[in-house]
Amino acid sequence: MSIDTRNIEAMLAELRATSSLAQGKPAGQVAEAGGADFAQVLKSTLEQVNQVQQSAQNMATDFVSGQGNANLQDVMVNLQKANLSFQQMVQVRNKLVTAYNDIMNMQV
Repeated sequence: MSIDTRNIEAMLAELRATSSLAQGKPAGQVAEAGGADFAQVLKSTLEQVNQVQQSAQNMATDFVSGQGNANLQDVMVNLQKANLSFQQMVQVRNKLVTAYNDIMNMQV
């Protein structure tokens, strides 16, 4: 299971376009956002991270209780995938907070 980074790239492109507009660059130099709704992209990404974490937790619970066909290797791999997806989401959040602070500190 891999994390779809296209949604993150769309969020970053939208942030760059907003930053360029805020800096007063002409509209011709600003890339179009591509019509992606920022809130929807963020929500779907959060849902994907949540789904990966719940899947890993369920697999770990099944392994501990002896139910299902879960083996230790699969459980550990899925737990690491969940951990990495969460860490990636935290880094995206940090970048978004930094971008928001930069925009809010701009003088108009």
